[in-house]
Amino acid sequence: MRILIFGKTGQVGSELARYSYPRGVEVLQLGRDDCDVEDFRMTALAVRHSAADVVINATSYTDPARAETDRDHARLVNAVAPGTIAKAASELVACPVIHLSTADVFDGAKSEPWREDDPVGPLSTFGRTKEAGERAVRKVHDRHVILRTSWVFGAGGDGFVQETLRQARAGSEIRAISDQRGCPTPARDVADACVRIALAAAAGQGKWGTFHYCGAEPTTWQGFAQAIIDEAFPGPARKPTVVPVASADLGAAGRRPANAVLDCGLIRADYGIEQPDWRAGLKAVVQDLAAEQVA
Repeated sequence: MRILIFGKTGQVGSELARYSYPRGVEVLQLGRDDCDVEDFRMTALAVRHSAADVVINATSYTDPARAETDRDHARLVNAVAPGTIAKAASELVACPVIHLSTADVFDGAKSEPWREDDPVGPLSTFGRTKEAGERAVRKVHDRHVILRTSWVFGAGGDGFVQETLRQARAGSEIRAISDQRGCPTPARDVADACVRIALAAAAGQGKWGTFHYCGAEPTTWQGFAQAIIDEAFPGPARKPTVVPVASADLGAAGRRPANAVLDCGLIRADYGIEQPDWRAGLKAVVQDLAAEQVA
């Protein structure tokens, strides 16, 4: 079995790069230096020549604030490239595509967890381009799994955990949004979910469509930041302070769903994948980042 993966330096891509794959699984992972997904001809050729059994697209333009001023770049990566990858995968023999998306495709107005069949209504360029990428995948390839996640974090890439720790170590005030709820999701568990889905698909047990996957126990960005500080600075010593801020005070950076909590019942029923404990995942990530600092 051969898996072709686009993306290897981001949070999920980094975890896919160090994943312990089962015997008999061959992995070809392409980063930007190997294949720029904005070069659509090169991307299509990479898929066609890979002889892959499953393609995973872990690339994404993930900075919501910067996307507001870099819309063309965000559109190419989030909206156009997924369709290119999925179309090329559809030309291979029985090769499904697994595409990562986000809870930001919703407007956040619903109080209950979001289901896969709830209507979308993205608030930002990031959310709109990701939703367009979903539509592009659905349009060109029936054998697809779109995996929506919420607040992904990991030791690879540069995300919320890294930024929070940078501010803490610099003695800066840590400002975190208090009026948005979501479920932090360890990138390591997202990578595991992708591989499990890929193995099921290759074994002829794939269930196609859109699925939700996020960590258990909702929190706010403020609560997540506090959990990071508590994990990184244990003991009775005085900890860095987390200051709550309203999303409206942050302009474009705060334009995200007030509720990004996802209902994960479908992926549990169809693939047997349970929601991960994000606090256990956070502990592992903080340990990994501490080890990198020492090294």
